[in-house]
Amino acid sequence: MSAQTDIRRRTANDIRARKGGDPIVALTSYHAHTARILDPFVDFILVGDSLGMVMHGLETTIPVTLDMMILQGKAVMRGAKQALVVVDLPFGSYEESPARAFQSAVRVMKETGCGAVKMEGGSHMAETVRFLVDRGIPAMGHVGLTPQAVNTIGGFKVQGRDPAGAESILDDARAISEAGAFAVVVEAVVEPLARRITESIPVPTIGIGASAACDGQILVLEDMLGLNDWVPKFVKKFGSLAEHIQGSVQAYSDAVKTRTFPTDDNVYKPKK
Repeated sequence: MSAQTDIRRRTANDIRARKGGDPIVALTSYHAHTARILDPFVDFILVGDSLGMVMHGLETTIPVTLDMMILQGKAVMRGAKQALVVVDLPFGSYEESPARAFQSAVRVMKETGCGAVKMEGGSHMAETVRFLVDRGIPAMGHVGLTPQAVNTIGGFKVQGRDPAGAESILDDARAISEAGAFAVVVEAVVEPLARRITESIPVPTIGIGASAACDGQILVLEDMLGLNDWVPKFVKKFGSLAEHIQGSVQAYSDAVKTRTFPTDDNVYKPKK
């Protein structure tokens, strides 16, 4: 007999049902402790392949492996109790064929316990999205600036400024949603295009640098908290955690050097 819990974890269908409703709140996380902190405030947590840049100091997300995603996905699932957890499929783990994508997604969902996976790509990935959804794997799409394609799109830059590019991205979003994606991340596109996409597809759009016109928003947690030296221009910092950490480390260093560490009354002391 399974244990009962009062906490119900959100599902992909819950996110899909929010189309046109209250804005969807999302952030990335790669650790159990940050996931635990975020959990009461967000609708879903993305274990993004951005962990390659944020955690490992890589220049792009390209080197990130499936094993890396699974390891951090497990950690986030230990910390989050009510938010839907979505895990990115990294570069090279799904593009070859729908069958390859299915194998990768099955590993991720079995080994982490997450509720959905996310893939980058537009119309050319529609068949893969449909293949996964038809086999019971909730899939989130990602169009606009797709970081895994940074080497072919010419860097991290705003997409959809020209009419032809805008129409292509709109077609991508439509194809992915029609294939069964429960939501579509729209990254770094101009506001009019983000609005058109949001109005044109039946599932929620999750913006990152795509204006408030989307159905929800997501940011990389470390960017939002001001932990990274460089962040995209579209990111608003809601904190200055790097400065706080530096101050705390300086205080610790001073305490050690002046032999005033530790000062906590609860530190074990020899019995008299």
